[in-house]
Amino acid sequence: MYAMLMGVAAIWGAATGLLVPRAAYRFSVPPGEPWRDACPAGHPLTGPARAWLGAARCGGCAEAIAEVRTGTPGAVPPEAAPSAIPHRLAPVVTALACAALAWSTGTRPELAAWLLLAPVAVLLASIDHRVHRLPDGLTLPAAGASAVLLGLASLLPEHAGSWLSALLGGLVLGAFYFLLFLINPRGMGFGDVKLALSLGTALGWYGWPIVFAGGFAGFLLGAVYGAALVALRRADRRTGIPFGPFMITGAFLGLLFGGLAA
Repeated sequence: MYAMLMGVAAIWGAATGLLVPRAAYRFSVPPGEPWRDACPAGHPLTGPARAWLGAARCGGCAEAIAEVRTGTPGAVPPEAAPSAIPHRLAPVVTALACAALAWSTGTRPELAAWLLLAPVAVLLASIDHRVHRLPDGLTLPAAGASAVLLGLASLLPEHAGSWLSALLGGLVLGAFYFLLFLINPRGMGFGDVKLALSLGTALGWYGWPIVFAGGFAGFLLGAVYGAALVALRRADRRTGIPFGPFMITGAFLGLLFGGLAA
């Protein structure tokens, strides 16, 4: 039963993970610039949801590759044909994350919430890694979605958490990050504050020990990464690092622990 559940979760993760690269590419722009609407080769992006959903390689690049393979006269060189949108890791990471969440949670109803939020978390981590930015168009809806999804899960039998605890966890972790932002705005972005709302809500579902464990894990992972960069002389103490991926990874570890302990 668990093997089948993990397999289905992994397939879901891989399928939704295939949609992450295009959205991450479009969102990965400096503040103040419009979202990208063309691929790196200059072809307009088309597809469902105003072209936000679709494969990493656009239709124009796919046609260019086909022309190269068939030897069409005037085809672009092979090195210029493929899209430069990175796409290999997102489906794998999302599939593994979803399978691990299914393993720790089992058939409890909150698993549906974790599986729906996991691709968004991978998308946010990817964007922050690229441009040190967490868009409001993702962080704020994620906060609302986590609260609504867990509220629905709390109405179903055999759930293993508390909706009130989840809401309070989101508020407390968000307030804590907001305090850090006020103390050191250059070291903590306001996007991290908004991301903390959804992560705290998810962690709070399993109680305060999980909120503390997941939050602490994120800080620990970020500190280890920063120290490694300094040790390798690839950064100094004033170098900014994207903290969102470490927050998300810490919360992921907290959810695994909370699901197993519930």
